[in-house]
Amino acid sequence: MSVTLNDQSKIPVIGFGTGTAFYGRDCANSIKLAIECGFTHLDGAQIYANEQFLGAGIRAAGKARSELYIVTKLKMPSGAAQVKASLVESLQKLGVEYVDLFLIHSPRPLAPEDNLPKLWQAMEAVHAEGLAKSIGVSNFTVDDLMAIVPGAKTIPSVNQIELHPYVWKAAEPIVKFCLEHGITPASYGGLTPLVRAAGGPVDEVLPPIVERLSKANNKPVTSAQVLGKWILQKGAIIVTTSSKENRIREYLETAKVPDLEAEEIEAIDAAAAPFHKRVFMRQVFGE
Repeated sequence: MSVTLNDQSKIPVIGFGTGTAFYGRDCANSIKLAIECGFTHLDGAQIYANEQFLGAGIRAAGKARSELYIVTKLKMPSGAAQVKASLVESLQKLGVEYVDLFLIHSPRPLAPEDNLPKLWQAMEAVHAEGLAKSIGVSNFTVDDLMAIVPGAKTIPSVNQIELHPYVWKAAEPIVKFCLEHGITPASYGGLTPLVRAAGGPVDEVLPPIVERLSKANNKPVTSAQVLGKWILQKGAIIVTTSSKENRIREYLETAKVPDLEAEEIEAIDAAAAPFHKRVFMRQVFGE
C-alpha cells in the first residue's frame, strides 16, 4: 500500500528504519530479511553511521532498484555548500545512483553561515539534478516549516516526526499544517506507548480495541498494529523496525487491519492527553 506525495511520486505507507537499535551497527542481514519479508521502503540517515550496511543488505536481497524506495537524511549541522557532496557520499555508501527521498534530518543545529531557506535551496538543487527524486524534512515544527514553505520552489514532500499518542497534543498542529499544505507526515517512534512508556494510560484502552479488531479481522490483531492504524488514520505514514521476522511480518500487515472507529481514536487520544512522553529530539522542541 502506498500514498502519493505532492510531487506525484508514490511512497509505501510502512517503512523499515535503520536508526535506534541499528545505530552504527551492521544491519545488512536485517535489511535483507526485511526486504525478503516484503518491505520495499527503507529509511536511513547519514547520522545513523550505517548507510554502507543498508546498501549491503539491499544488494544481498537482490531486489530490483526500481522496486525499492530508499530514504536518507542530511546530517546536521551541514551547510548548504555541503548538501550535494554529503548526498553523493551517501549514494556511494548505499550503492545507488539516487535516493527516492532525501530529508533534512533536523532544523537545528544549523551551520553558522546558513539559514533554513538557504539550506532548502541546496536541497532543491540536488532534487533538480535527480540525485533525490523527492525532498523533505524531519523534526520540523510549524515555525520551521513556515521558514521555508512560503519561498520554496519545491514544497517539502514529507515531514518525519516522532508521532504516537503520548506526543499527539504537541504534534497535532504540525500534522494539521502538513496536511493543509500537501506535506505528508511520517511517524517514527510510533510504538513508544508499548516499548518505551509501558504502563501508561493508553495501556487500558488498547485491549478492547484489539479484541474488536481481531474479531473483525478473523485473525489476531496486536496492540502494535492498533497503534499503527492510529498513525495511518491520523494521515501519516509509518517508519518502524525490528530484527525479528515475526515482528517484521506483523508490522507489514498493519495496513490490512480494519480501521479504528472514530470513538476508538478519541479514546486513545483522551487517555494519552494528560501524559506527555517525547523520547527523541527533545532539544528541537524545547523540552
